[in-house]
Parts: sequence; structure tokens; C-alpha cells
Amino acid sequence: MEKYQEIERSIIKKFRKDIWAKFIASVQEYELIQENDNIMVCISGGKDSFLLAKCIQELIRHGKFPFTAHYVCMDPGYNPANRKLIEENAKLMNIPIEIFESDIFDVAFKQEKSPCYLCARMRRGCLYNHAKELGCNKIALGHHLDDVIETTLLSMFYGSEIKTMMPKLHSDNFPGLELIRPLYQVKEDDIIAWSKFNNLKFLNCACKFTEESTYIDEEKSKRKVMKKLIKELRKDNDRVDYNIFKALDNVNLDCVLGTKKNREYESFLKHYND
Repeated sequence: MEKYQEIERSIIKKFRKDIWAKFIASVQEYELIQENDNIMVCISGGKDSFLLAKCIQELIRHGKFPFTAHYVCMDPGYNPANRKLIEENAKLMNIPIEIFESDIFDVAFKQEKSPCYLCARMRRGCLYNHAKELGCNKIALGHHLDDVIETTLLSMFYGSEIKTMMPKLHSDNFPGLELIRPLYQVKEDDIIAWSKFNNLKFLNCACKFTEESTYIDEEKSKRKVMKKLIKELRKDNDRVDYNIFKALDNVNLDCVLGTKKNREYESFLKHYND
């Protein structure tokens, strides 16, 4: 059996409950993939996006309806070693990766204020443009359950609002394109366990800023605080991450002070005497 076949088998067999079943649950529950979709699967080089690519491949082979996928990696200016690791992992895992280049790192690195914000916006724009060029109607990203929970807590603690990372979104700037997150219900610990089981080494952070300077992105450091907080809370309640996630699907509008829809705020007082 080839190595890539062992990796595929591990997703379907050993990690069926923790990865494959949750991937399928997200696809079905949130209606992420439909017949004849043409999806651009974005590969950053990390464990999450490579796992997503393998899950998409398996769904194409064994799913109930046809759809197509492009496995795309944008090189924003990786150093040669990181670029090589991405290419080697793609070959090892039998993923027909398509790499296109940009100068995003060089442009963002010159900005003194919020270079990470600029980099993220530019990367997203490049990916959407490339998806359009490929004729894709959807872009798939490898965000997982922990990303969802951390984003929620960041919004509450630092943004003074309750909002989360959605399983799918319509693009405001690119009509006809939709962003989907098929690993939405998969825990990061299970992705790490899968990568260790298969002895796979992925990029952790290929950011030019962390390689060439002491720059620390504030949002990333806050996200680490959220990771640590959730880890501590799990010691008392091993379902705390699930409960946070479930709360976002169980909002009691009778017991909130106000809500916002299309940027319009509405206080509970508006209907208090109805």
C-alpha cells in the first residue's frame, strides 16, 4: 500500500468518528457542497488545509453526487525550504497541487502599521481572483472547531459583541463566489493526532514576519490566550468547547439586551411591551 493510501485509509477508518464523520456532518448540515460545484481548495501548507484536501478527495470518490475541485496553493513569498516542504507533502499525499505566486509578503512587510491585516486582506483577494480565473464557485478553507470557538471568544472579550466564524459566506466583493469551511466541527487535537499517526510534518507558520523580525501580531497573541483559556476550562469541564460552539446555535433572543442585523442595532426595549 502506498503512503498516500495509508493516509486516506486512516481518515476513513481510524479517525472515522473524530474527523471523517464530523467533516460529512458539516457538509450536510450546513449544505456546503452541492452537485456540480467547482471548488478551489486552499492549501496553506499546514495540517488543516492538507487534511481538508484529502477529505475533499475522498468525498469526490465516494460521494453521492459529482463535483470537482482544484487544490491550490498561493505562494506569497515563502522561503525555498517552506515551498519545498509544501510540494513534497503534496506529492507524498497524492494531491495534485496547483501553485501560483504573488508578492504579498514583500508588499505587506513594508507596512509599519497592521502588516498582518494587510497581508490577510491581500491573500484573500488573490485567492478570490484566482478562483474566478479557474471558474470556481466556491473556496474551501481549513478552519476547524477551535478556530470557531477562539474567534467567538475574541469577539466577546476584545470586540464587545457576540459573533463567530460562519460555516459559509457569500463574498461581498466577488459575486457568485462562496467561502466554505468543511472542517467546521473537527477539533484541532484530532487533526494533530491524525498528522502524528501518519508521521506527517507540516508548516506551522511560514510568515515572513516571524522569520525575519521580532514582530508579533496582536491578534495572533490574543488567539494564543484564548487557546490557553479553553485548555484550562477543559480541566473542569471536558465539554466546554462543545458548549461554547452549541451556544452559537442556541441563542435565546428573549434574554439578550440587543441584536444587530445588517449593521442596524435593535434594543430589547423595542418589543418589551408588545
